[in-house]
Order: sequence, then C-alpha cells, then structure tokens
Amino acid sequence: MDETGSAFELGASGAGRWLEELTPGSTIRHRITRTVTEFDNVLFTTMTMNPQPLHLDAEFARSTEFGAPLVNSLYTLALAVGLTVADTTLRTTVANLGFESIAFPAPVFHGDTIRAETEVVEVRPSASRTNAGVVLFEHRGYNQHDALVVRARRSALILRQPQPTGE
Repeated sequence: MDETGSAFELGASGAGRWLEELTPGSTIRHRITRTVTEFDNVLFTTMTMNPQPLHLDAEFARSTEFGAPLVNSLYTLALAVGLTVADTTLRTTVANLGFESIAFPAPVFHGDTIRAETEVVEVRPSASRTNAGVVLFEHRGYNQHDALVVRARRSALILRQPQPTGE
C-alpha cells in the first residue's frame, strides 16, 4: 500500500510492479523484515574479503565508541534493497542501473531488525527501449527503534506492462 492507503496491483507475473504501476511521490512500506545475526555479518564480511576488525573482532569492537561489532554497511545496504524487491522489481526489472547516493545515518548491530520503505522519486520512459522505463527509487531502511540506518537512491530499468495481443 502507498502512503495514501491505495493498494498496488502486482504485475501480471505475480510480483513486482510494471512501469505504469510506479507513481512518483508514492511510498511503499515493505512488509518483510529481517533480524541481522552475527552469522550474517561475519559471512558477508569474510565473503567480501573485508578484514575490518570492527565487523569481525568483538574484543576490538568493545574498545571503540560503539562498544560492540558493527554490521558491515554494505550488508545493510544489500539487505535494505533486498527487502524491497518483492514489492518493486521482482520479475519486472531489466537491470539495476546504479546508485545516485548512499548514506548510513546510524549503525546496525547484531540483533537489530531492519524494515524498509521505498519512495518512487521519478519515472520516465527509456530513450533506447520502448518496452521499459527508468525509475529512480529512494530506499530507506530502519531498525526496530525506527532509526534510519540506510538511505539509497537507485535507478532501475523497469519493464512496461505487456499489451494484450489481438487474436
């Protein structure tokens, strides 16, 4: 549902939204949430070859201003965007085009539960593909205390709704 309480219809594929279903100014509050575990953080951090002890070494992290290991910010970004996929781009996206800006206003710790919302900032037809358009999303992730932990503006190439063919 958007902030006005209007329900969105899912795309014909059963998930995601077609270009025509994405209205600038609307906000989608995603229902799926995820509690971040120590395993998530250690696995992501080691898989991405990041040796930062702030993510991996509890003794080191205790000596910092945070007092505990921080969740890798790139995991936080990936999780927040991932939480949005079912309601926005699942089966309707052609490509992720890039991120315009990313910010991490507050840290994430093991045990935090993340929820996300997406604002549709801009929608325009593609200059090179008649079957798609470019959408600028602003994804925002919050912890269980409603603190903003990540904000990212992302452009994606989204399919137009297929037109019925005459029989």
